[in-house]
Amino acid sequence: MIVGLPKEIKKQEYRVALTPAGAGMLARQGHEVIVQEGAGVGSGFADEEYAQAGATLVAGPEAVWEKAELIVKVKEPLPEEFGFFRAGQLLFTYLHLAAAVPLAKALTERQVTAIAYETMQAPNGTLPLLTPMSEVAGRMSVQEGAKYLEAFHGGRGVLLGGVPGVPPADVIIIGGGIVGTNAAKMAIGLGANVVVLEKNGDRMRYLDDVFQGRLRTLTSNPHNIASAVRKADLLIGAVLVPGARAPRLVTEEMVKTMKKGAVIVDVAIDQGGSIETIDRVTTHENPVYEKHGVIHYAVANMPGAVPRTSTLALTNVTIDFVLLLAANGFRKAVEASPMLGLGVNVHRGAVTHRQVAEAVGFPYTPLDGLL
Repeated sequence: MIVGLPKEIKKQEYRVALTPAGAGMLARQGHEVIVQEGAGVGSGFADEEYAQAGATLVAGPEAVWEKAELIVKVKEPLPEEFGFFRAGQLLFTYLHLAAAVPLAKALTERQVTAIAYETMQAPNGTLPLLTPMSEVAGRMSVQEGAKYLEAFHGGRGVLLGGVPGVPPADVIIIGGGIVGTNAAKMAIGLGANVVVLEKNGDRMRYLDDVFQGRLRTLTSNPHNIASAVRKADLLIGAVLVPGARAPRLVTEEMVKTMKKGAVIVDVAIDQGGSIETIDRVTTHENPVYEKHGVIHYAVANMPGAVPRTSTLALTNVTIDFVLLLAANGFRKAVEASPMLGLGVNVHRGAVTHRQVAEAVGFPYTPLDGLL
């Protein structure tokens, strides 16, 4: 198969979907790998490394998209890339279609087969291809939140861990999954007072056991959320419903009750956001805005700020599926891997993931009927 690696064009996105080592694995199995020049530079991988691994380097994205049967990316294609789509082409990347109706429309109209990392679900319910980026984003949410709490950035001027004689900051985390757990690790490590709101009782028991009383858990309901939000110095939205739009759990009225200079970091922004006042996507270049006296951080590609770590963590879990697709083609690959099948969001002009279809308002068509 011909596998293409274009350079990411999202603003300040420095990750890459395939390392030179991955390109070498494909090449050794007889596949042709086409890499856009500079694709890996942001993650510390020089063009020469891809060439030495057996890849062919091309100057621009057109040559990659035009020739490749399988396109591997990190982030969802942007409108300027829609014109490259062609029928039957395989696209393997983070899609987040629930918050990207124009992209869903373009993929269906152009008959692209689009497989989303974030909806590939293992039998135990985990999301193995989303997990490493959720770990990075969860840890970064505290790192970034602590920075914007500084008065220099418009925050309250509060140190997360406090000092002897001065209480620590209150960090409220909504969602106790991978993002929330990693955020809690970081916040606790910095000495903050941490509360996690979660609706799953088993997950709360797990968090209570793992953190051995170093955080408090609360059942996630409107009353408890409103009470916790009011006390927050740093509020982290860490809610995920696979494939679906993030539920709006924190209302604008709740935000209005927050302390002036408090900070909100909504990790769910790439799925539409779980905080009502998060009404726009921001960038690493301009990551925050103020509303109701509260600093809002809404960067949709947080792991892109630490591309070396993020690229290695991501490609560790994606490369086996890239190899599976390249060696077997789409149909045999999804038949061999039910998890890969769950990642298929669009095929032959139809939306094949129920939650995605509901989120974008398209008819749902089961994948089995299209194979």
